[in-house]
Amino acid sequence: MSELLLLNGPNLGILGRREPDVYGTETLDDIAAAVADEVSAHGWKVRSFQSDSEGEIIRVIQDSYDTVGAIVNPGALMIAGWSLRDALANYPNPWIEVHISNIWARETFRHESVIAPLASGLIAGLGADGYRLAARALVHKTAAGAR
Repeated sequence: MSELLLLNGPNLGILGRREPDVYGTETLDDIAAAVADEVSAHGWKVRSFQSDSEGEIIRVIQDSYDTVGAIVNPGALMIAGWSLRDALANYPNPWIEVHISNIWARETFRHESVIAPLASGLIAGLGADGYRLAARALVHKTAAGAR
């Protein structure tokens, strides 16, 4: 069975209680379940991982080249996660960057992602629904054979 990699970076392990006015009340478990629901009809499972450590996230990417694609919410690593960028540059399948909040409606230091130029797409500002939309897009990209 094919697996979709769901990666979440620093501070996202406390979703549901982290600034609910910005990030909503859904937890990572809620999000993983929604993504699993979205891809299950296509025979995919979800391999979910969250860490506050860039090195641990990189190791998971390097150990997950067998996945069909990835959804990546890098959190603040989008700003200066150069090692994460290098790992994602070598990831062989399509991946989509997701942000729960609208990063361009927030502080200016959040307006540029060092990993976004490598992504197959970027979804921001749609709350937890952005993960489900990313999963749907990856199913389509994989079926179309596109990167």
